Amino acid sequence: MKMKSVGIVGTGPAALMAGTILLENDFKVVFFDQKKTPARKFLVAGNGGFNLTNDEEISMFLNRYNSDIIKKAVVSFDNNDFRNFLSKIGIETFIGSSGKIFPLKGIKPIEVLKAWQEYLIHLGATFKMEHFLNDFNEDELFFESKGTIIAYKFDYYVFALGGNSWSITGSDGNWLNMFVEKGIECVKFESSNSGFELLNHDSLKEFAGKSIKNCKVFSDNDEKFGELVMTEYGIEGPPVYAINPYFRNGHSIYIDFKPRMNIESIEQKLLNARNSSEGLRDLKLPKVVIAWLKLSLNKVDFQNKRILSETIKKFELNVTNLRPIEEVISTIGGINMNSINDSFQLKKLTKAFCIGEMLDWDAPTGGYLIQGCVSSGHAAANSIISHS
Repeated sequence: MKMKSVGIVGTGPAALMAGTILLENDFKVVFFDQKKTPARKFLVAGNGGFNLTNDEEISMFLNRYNSDIIKKAVVSFDNNDFRNFLSKIGIETFIGSSGKIFPLKGIKPIEVLKAWQEYLIHLGATFKMEHFLNDFNEDELFFESKGTIIAYKFDYYVFALGGNSWSITGSDGNWLNMFVEKGIECVKFESSNSGFELLNHDSLKEFAGKSIKNCKVFSDNDEKFGELVMTEYGIEGPPVYAINPYFRNGHSIYIDFKPRMNIESIEQKLLNARNSSEGLRDLKLPKVVIAWLKLSLNKVDFQNKRILSETIKKFELNVTNLRPIEEVISTIGGINMNSINDSFQLKKLTKAFCIGEMLDWDAPTGGYLIQGCVSSGHAAANSIISHS
């Protein structure tokens, strides 16, 4: 029987996982990428702390995703499966204090990628770099390379073209119109896992870079504990990123600066102090929070211990916007999830599969994005195997 062939466009974690499963099942696999080297965004993401997945219990883990198709893929190839694969290629991992899973200390992102790529090459993978996807149809992929258009034929195609953030890494979203022209329903890109731009942020610029630890960011629908960092335009941090979807959907966003204390305990602490400012210091609130409270309340309300206590527990953020797409960690938008089946196969082009961040799904930072990507690649590859 002739060996089945698959062309994979992209070299991020979704693409590499799809290729891994296919190669392990005796498929011929060729990877294409427009950059000179593979998985650029994967490497850049590692500069900020290379968490590959998360140790969270599966029921909570699945709640991090807004797509049933992604949830199903994660169930089929979960965090433990990914860790086991990494161990197989020589990358041991450990669980951090927050549940995030990292490579053992001393293992750099480039070493993870190198081990993975060497494993794929050992299995027979081919990598064609500096190949820009120019067009495609049911039968062929067309790439521009060194000024020449080259056509390739495969039995199946896997598109793993990424979202629209950090375009310098190749994740530029320029492919979107090509898919729209094929009649494939797409959604415009928007920022996700982004900092909040705040109204009147100029008044707090002096605190840029300062942290607010052990707080809770919440809406009426969800909450996230953690650390925030003040910036020149507003605030950043994992709790903010996790609440992004609720801001996009028009919900009010709040901070609880003392989540481990109730209003009554806070109020009593304030009443025991000579004045509100001393009481806030007694509560061990950082200077930036004290300044923020003073800016947000008039003098009468600032001296009213009950109002001040309520504000500490439910401080409404005047969010004006998310950061520009180019700066954010990830995006939503891309291929509409209704355009694929639950095996990541395009409904309009049955030889083609779409995986990873090019699909319109969302998840917070903390290992969930990479896990969603590799799980989608795993699911698509197994679908191709079952069709062959």
